[in-house]
Amino acid sequence: MEPKNPVAPELQSTNPCENKAEAAARIDGRRADELRPVRFQNGIAPYAAGSTLIEWGSTRVICAVTIEETVPRWMKEQGLPGGWITAEYSMLPYSTLERKPRDSSKGRVEGRTQEIQRLIGRAMRAVVDLGKIGSRTLWIDCDVLQADGGTRTAAITGGYVALVLAVRKMLAAGLITESPVLQSVAAVSLGIVGGKMLVDLNYAEDSTADVDLNLVMTGDKRFVEVQGTGERATFDQQQLSEMLALGQNAIATLTALQNKALA
Repeated sequence: MEPKNPVAPELQSTNPCENKAEAAARIDGRRADELRPVRFQNGIAPYAAGSTLIEWGSTRVICAVTIEETVPRWMKEQGLPGGWITAEYSMLPYSTLERKPRDSSKGRVEGRTQEIQRLIGRAMRAVVDLGKIGSRTLWIDCDVLQADGGTRTAAITGGYVALVLAVRKMLAAGLITESPVLQSVAAVSLGIVGGKMLVDLNYAEDSTADVDLNLVMTGDKRFVEVQGTGERATFDQQQLSEMLALGQNAIATLTALQNKALA
C-alpha cells in the first residue's frame, strides 16, 4: 500500500557491501568492498513531479522528474504507442574545484554529457513499461551540485527514486491506473587502483585507476549495462568476474537504501 505522503525522511547508511573482500587501506579509510555513506532527501524540488537529493560521500546530485504531455516527434511519425523516458545531465559550474563552464556557454553539449544522459535514459527505460505511462514523456533531470567521483552512478541511483515518486504522483492524480515500474535499478562504480580491486571510487581513486568499470543492475540482479575500460592496464576474465561479484553486492545494498527512501 502506498503511503499518503510520498516524501520520505532523510536516510543515511554506512553499511558496507556484504562481500568479504580483503580489507584495503583507502584514502578515506574504507575497506575495498565498502560504499561511501549514501543518503536521500526527497522532495528537494517542489515543482517537480518527483525529486530527491542523493548524497553519496562527497558527491551530491539533485534528481528530478517532470512530465511533458507529449512524446518525441519520431514516435509520432512512426505511430508508436505509449510514452518515453529521457534524461538530461549537467555538472554545475561550482561542482568541481575549478569552475566548469556550462555546456550552453560553449554552444554544444560535451560528448561525456551526452553519453551519461543516454545511459541514465536507458537505465530508466529498462525497468519501466512505457506502454503504461500514456502518450507522455518523463524527463529525468540530474544536476551535479558537488562531484567527487561516481556522478553517473549517483544520477541513476537517485533518478530511480525520483521516478518512483513521480509515478506515485501520477497515480494519485489519475493520470495512470497502474504503476509502470517493473523493477528497481541502481548503479555503482568499481575499479582496480594500484593493483587493488575497489568498490565505489572517489575522484582521487578514479583519476588514478588502472581499470574503471560502471555497473548498472536491476533489483532482481539482472544486468542493464556494464561499462568497463582499461585506462592504464588490461584486465582478464577472472578480474572482470570478481568486479561484477563485488558490484552485485553493492547494488543489493543500494537497492535496500532506495527501498527505505521510498518506504
